Amino acid sequence: MLRLITPPRPQLYTIAAGAFAATGFQPLGLWPLTLAALAYLIHRLYVVKTWAQALLSGWLFGLGLFTAGNGWIATAFTYQAEMPKWLGMIAVVLIALYLAIFPAIATVGGWWLARTRSAALLPAFAACWIMSEWLRAMLFTGFAWNPLSMVTLGGFDRPGLALLAQWTGTYALSGLVVLLGGWWLFAIRSWNKGQKWGAVAYAIAPAVLMVLPLGNAMLGTERREGTLPFTLVQPNVRQEVLNDPANYESQFRDTATLSLPRQRGTRRLVLWPESGVPDFLRAGYPQFWYEETTFAANPVLARERIGRVIGPGSLLLTGTVDIAMKDGKASGAYNVVTALDDKGAIRGSYAKAHLVPFGEYLPKREWLEPIGLSRLVAGNLDFFAGPGPQTLDFGQHGKVGVQICYEIIFSGQVVDRANRPEYLFNPSNDGWFGSWGPPQHLAQARMRAIEEGLPVLRATTTGISAVIDANGVVRHFMPLKKAGRIDGLVPPPHAPTLFAKMGNAMVLVWSVVLLVIALVASTTRKR
Repeated sequence: MLRLITPPRPQLYTIAAGAFAATGFQPLGLWPLTLAALAYLIHRLYVVKTWAQALLSGWLFGLGLFTAGNGWIATAFTYQAEMPKWLGMIAVVLIALYLAIFPAIATVGGWWLARTRSAALLPAFAACWIMSEWLRAMLFTGFAWNPLSMVTLGGFDRPGLALLAQWTGTYALSGLVVLLGGWWLFAIRSWNKGQKWGAVAYAIAPAVLMVLPLGNAMLGTERREGTLPFTLVQPNVRQEVLNDPANYESQFRDTATLSLPRQRGTRRLVLWPESGVPDFLRAGYPQFWYEETTFAANPVLARERIGRVIGPGSLLLTGTVDIAMKDGKASGAYNVVTALDDKGAIRGSYAKAHLVPFGEYLPKREWLEPIGLSRLVAGNLDFFAGPGPQTLDFGQHGKVGVQICYEIIFSGQVVDRANRPEYLFNPSNDGWFGSWGPPQHLAQARMRAIEEGLPVLRATTTGISAVIDANGVVRHFMPLKKAGRIDGLVPPPHAPTLFAKMGNAMVLVWSVVLLVIALVASTTRKR
């Protein structure tokens, strides 16, 4: 007979369950372990007697989940000479100690709402989990990495259950994952009660939903092609040499060689990654800023050289850095994407709005710098935040929304809804992220494509660069640590999805739906 054994040290088992849940994320994709881990956590909520025990169960689960799921963060410390490498793993655990608060909010909320009615527990917990993920993405600048819904993504050629995100959004889809984990718990309980057919149904239903080959073929939609030609470049510039001025010119030559037109007269969109250009492209800085970084120490000549590379009629979108000047001195910087035409003229730009704490700026610098802490990104200038999602209209080269690096992970915050773009450009430098971070980053870009019904084009320094259509299908990609280019046509957008129209209002909608279900279920029997 199947048994759920209450261990003598449930705290350790709960931490382990959280770590097992993280194996459902990329690159492993072991979603059965995620559902099994959730089943165990929900079992704990049924057996604990106090709100404090419920709170502790969620926090311990979160500690395991975020320590295992965010282990790639430790890799970033290996590229900062001013900070010891051993601090990396300590940082992962410290971050997990904070992030675990949000699963704790979900468990104590679900337990409290169903404290006298056991039938209400699962939908109440799922509703609270949805809200906790939304809070995690919003509070203290937010850290939305790896919501549970990421385990629903299928292979590159099929989005799988994640296609529901166009109606639910990412966080509400995480609530469905919680429900599926609960069904596996119900399968064990039904089996132990002798309800064999009920047990089989509860066990099989989540598995069937998770492996459905949802994609264009099953949805009855044909793969459509766009009309805008593009060249997307992955130069494979290693993080160890990226910021070394001695390598700037060779980096540019390698990127430029990969970008040359293959046919005369082709008017293309050319896409380079974050950190794609070492040159300062704008005038007005002190001359010494240009001496080691900019071609011929002249931003105009640097831009004109780039224009000759991309060819007549083409437009380049590239990551670079702009300097903020105040009273003739540099006061900060902007992480930007700059658009250059074939003459080297600047046609527009976007400044990153969602900055990485300790990566692009040092919070409370006046406190932390004296005790030896610094940013992971080299330099003493903090980056300033841009105004938020914008749509840049480049005429024949389309209307583009830009999300730089990890901005793409924030559900509902990537598009200007008053001026919807035709595609999203997500340049990134994933060289910091080891071997596990890049596939997780790509998965979250796929989810934004599904939610918004927009194609996403990712150009990265070292991979994984990709072309993602509006269904979340990866049409083309460049693997890690390979230099190359992708040529093709920008996939067309879908009509605005329900999520594209409502955004994270869907968090509230689906949470209320689940709470109503919990209320209805609570009338059936008491705990």
